[in-house]
Order: sequence, then structure tokens, then C-alpha cells
Amino acid sequence: MSSVLAVDGGNSKTDVALVSVSGEVLGVARGPLSSPHHLGLDGCIAVLEQLIGEAGGNATGRSADVGVLLLAGIDFPDEESRLQKAVEARGWVGRTIVGNDTFAVLRAGTERGWGVAVVCGAGINCVGVAPDGRHVRFPALGEISGDWGGGRDVGMAALGAAARSEDGRGPRTSLERLVPEHFGLEAPHELVHAIHLGRFSEREVIALSPLVLTAAADDAVAAEIVDRLAAEVVALAGAALTRLGLIGESAQVVLGGGLLQSGDVRLLRGIETRLHELGPDLVIDAAVSPPIVGSALLGLDELRADPAAQQRLRRELGNAVESFETRQEVS
Repeated sequence: MSSVLAVDGGNSKTDVALVSVSGEVLGVARGPLSSPHHLGLDGCIAVLEQLIGEAGGNATGRSADVGVLLLAGIDFPDEESRLQKAVEARGWVGRTIVGNDTFAVLRAGTERGWGVAVVCGAGINCVGVAPDGRHVRFPALGEISGDWGGGRDVGMAALGAAARSEDGRGPRTSLERLVPEHFGLEAPHELVHAIHLGRFSEREVIALSPLVLTAAADDAVAAEIVDRLAAEVVALAGAALTRLGLIGESAQVVLGGGLLQSGDVRLLRGIETRLHELGPDLVIDAAVSPPIVGSALLGLDELRADPAAQQRLRRELGNAVESFETRQEVS
């Protein structure tokens, strides 16, 4: 029976699934990040090889007819080419498809197979696919490519606002208390000093983003950060829609990643209001399935699986990922 090897490799974790053309989940595994941007190509392949074995695939020989490997840190054609060659050299699958993990979010959130997806996790990214197959994407390399958004940027904005509140350069904000308190400290200058000395990494400020969303309900400074994030999401989606000629169409905009799937009312309302100003017929949805489901569905698309198989996959693989999340919460 034909099968798919699906990979969703993010900046914090990697999910691997082996599924049949009928939508049956044959095996799943979860492990650490696999982004070649952080680990290098050899490190990425080593993580994937381990997880393929755990998922029940044959990491030393062909395990599936089609492999769809969508990873963070695959942002340019040359990066796609290097990863594809490395995977093909190992003979894991009969046919290999590689790309950025944002494509997994788009397919997980729509049955149309086209639209725009914006992902806001540790960072921010966006892809768009037109009905005729044309697509647009962004470098998503942070400050050097003009990006702002994601947990790190929101956290750093909160830290900066807290420091400026304390020393008088900026308006007073509850973040002055909440930000250092999160790290067990009493004042922003203590946290700034601790980060400077390496006691905390800058990456750890990502954990401040939920705090900012909560504080925005009655704090003008936090609300300004949230509103800026909403504007950045819309800037990405709007640019993708414009470049694909989809302004004025009933295109779907899929929102993925922890911040955009948090259910925060202010953030989502800000995004929806601004997007509907661009196009009143746009359909805005949170991704209904985890990204690994999107990777697997793209594989089923290649195998021309029927809709019943796709629905079975959404249900079974979605339940498997939920089981992972539950076990992590308990532990």
C-alpha cells in the first residue's frame, strides 16, 4: 500500500509521521528541533533519521512512496536543494518534497489547497499560494529582512518597555513589574543585567509574549505592542495577497503558531479588522489541525488520495499530536 513520510520541523520541536494512502496513521514520533539553520544540514539529517526510526519507518532504506519534509530554516531555493539532495541520498522515500514549514500550516488550515498562511511562533513568516499554483514567500530572517513579530520580538518589546518605564524614558506600564517578576526578579534593570551576564538568554524572553497579551487588556503600552503585532501580520498577508492578485477574492488567510492560535481577542480582532479593510470577502481562520497534518495531507495530495482518507488523517494524526501535548503537560 502506498504511504507518505511527513515531517514538520520547527525551531523548538520536530514531528514525524508515517501514514498510508487511506489516511491511516502507521507511526508517529516527536523530537527536538531539526532546523538546519540551527543544527547544520548534518545535524538536521541526524535528528530526522532518529525520528523516522521511532515512527516505524526504515531509516536505512525506503520507508514511503512520498516524503514531504517541511522545516523551519528552509527559506531559499539553495537551502531546499541541499536538503533534498541529502534526503534523496539516504533513500528514505521514493519521491521527495522539501520546503518551509509555513506551507504545512497553510495545508493544515484549508481544504482548498491555496490561500495565505501567517505563522507567528518564535518568529514570524508567511507564504501564499494562488489557485493556479503560483506562490510567494518571504525570507523571514528577522531584522535583516525587515521582520518584526513572533514571540521573541514581542518579548523584547516588553523588556524594553519595562526598562524605559523604570528609568523614565518611556510611559509607566505594568510590564515594569510583570516582566522581571516572570524571571523571579524585582526590577527591570536586574533582568537586563542578568541577560547581559548570560544568566538568561535573549531567546528566553519568548516566554513573555503571553504575559503581554494578558496585560494588554488594561495596559496601554502592552496594548500598543499587541496592536503592532496585528499590523505586522496584516502587512505580511496583505503583501502576499497583493503579489498573487488575490485582493478582492474570497481567499482564505490561515493563522498559525502559538501567538495567533492563543485566542487573544484583541490580537485577532485587530487582524480581522485590518484584513477586511483590504478585502471584505477574505476568510480568516485559525489552523484547524497541527502542521504535521498539513505535511501529511500534501503527501496524500501527491498520491491523489480521496477526501475520506484526508478526513481520516486529520482525525487520527490530530489525535496523536494531542496525545503528545497531553503527555508533555503532565510531565
